Amino acid sequence: MHKRNWIALALAAASSVAMAQATPQGLWRTIDDETGKEKSLVRIVDNGGVFGGRIEKLLDPAKQDSKCDKCSDARKGQPVLGMTILENVRKNADEPYWDGGTILDPNNGKSYRVRLTPKDGGKTLEVRGFIGPFYRNQTWQRVE
Repeated sequence: MHKRNWIALALAAASSVAMAQATPQGLWRTIDDETGKEKSLVRIVDNGGVFGGRIEKLLDPAKQDSKCDKCSDARKGQPVLGMTILENVRKNADEPYWDGGTILDPNNGKSYRVRLTPKDGGKTLEVRGFIGPFYRNQTWQRVE
């Protein structure tokens, strides 16, 4: 009888760890949806249920000093490295995703409405940026 209880407890603990990872919080390797190349590492943090993210590392050595020249807000001319690109994202209570915020593409300076959907038990993150009915997806890979 005790053996069954321990097995049930171990399974419950393992599933709670897996569910804890199925959030957007963490460090992510971004993958360009057009080229398939790794671009950066983005850290997404939870600030009391409101998620935001910033570029922690640029993976192309030639772009280390890149500036957001095409940005039209306060980020114009600012370094891309360290830039906040994801803002005001919240868990959608009725769906398995986080949305309601925006994501910036520093390459074109445009901000998009965003939806973040953890996949594969939190190992990947589907990032969808919207402008009106148009959207594009990227799949990011969890680093930690």
